[in-house]
Amino acid sequence: MNRLSIDDIIKWALIEDIGDGDHTSIAIIDPQAVGNTALYAKENGVIAGISFAKRLIHYYDPNISIKLLKSDGDAIVAGDIIFMLYGKQLSILSIERVLLNFMQRMSGIATTTRAMVDQISHTRAKLLDTRKTTPLLRTLEKEAVRLGGGYNHRFGLDDMILIKDNHIDFAGGISQAIKKVEIYLSKNNLKLPIEVEARNIDDVKEILNYDSVLRIMLDNFSVDDVKLAVSIVNGKKELEVSGGITLKNIKVYAETGVDYISSGYMTHHYGSIDLSLKVIKGT
Repeated sequence: MNRLSIDDIIKWALIEDIGDGDHTSIAIIDPQAVGNTALYAKENGVIAGISFAKRLIHYYDPNISIKLLKSDGDAIVAGDIIFMLYGKQLSILSIERVLLNFMQRMSGIATTTRAMVDQISHTRAKLLDTRKTTPLLRTLEKEAVRLGGGYNHRFGLDDMILIKDNHIDFAGGISQAIKKVEIYLSKNNLKLPIEVEARNIDDVKEILNYDSVLRIMLDNFSVDDVKLAVSIVNGKKELEVSGGITLKNIKVYAETGVDYISSGYMTHHYGSIDLSLKVIKGT
C-alpha cells in the first residue's frame, strides 16, 4: 500500500479548505493583483514546516516567490519574520490558512521536542518519537520531531519488529513470541531489527537469552528498576525507556544510562506556535 505523499496531503487539505472557491477573496481581489506578505512569529519557539510551506506554495501557484529569513529548526522569538512572499494576492489568500495550520502545529511539535532534548543533552540518551501521531499526517509530525532535535522510531508496522505486551500474551510468553518471529523472518527472507518490550526485570533477563534481539524496551519501569536493568544488561543490548515520559521526568530517566527514550508527548501534548501572515503595506 502506498503511503500518503506530501502532495496528497496538500491536495486534500486545499480541497477541504477552498472547496469550490475562496468566494470572499474572489469578490474583493483583482485576479491579476500582486503583493507582498510576511510570515511573523507571535511567540518564542522553534520554527518547523518551512519546507512544507515551499512545497504547498509551489503546488498551488509556482509563480509565488519566497524569501527565507529563517530555516527549519531555527529558534525564533516573537516578532521575527520567517519568510516573505510575493505573488498574486488571490493565491496567497487562498493558501493562507492551510499554510498556517500546518506550520503552527509542526512548530509546536518541534518546540516541545527541543525542550525535551535540552533536558537530556548531557546524557547519552536519544529522544525517539512514537506512532502516536495524527492519522495521515505522520510524515510531517515526525519531520517536526527531527527538526526539534529528536529521532524517529519506526514509521509504521512494517519497518521493524516490535514485540509488545499483547503480542507476548497472545503468543503465550516472551520466548514463544521471539521464536515465532525468528522463524517468520527466516522463512520470508526479511532482515528487520527486533525489539522486545519488558514489563519487569524477569522479562529483561529472559530477553537477554536471545541474540536476535537488538533492543529491549523498558515499559513503565520505575527509575530504580531502569537503573537495575542497565546494570544487568551491561551493554549487551540497546535499552529504551518508554511509558509516561514527559518534559518533567525525562531528565531523571535519561540519567540512568539508557540508550533511548521514546515518548508520544511531543506529538500529542504540544501547543501550536502562534504565527501570522500579514500584508507588507506600501508594496
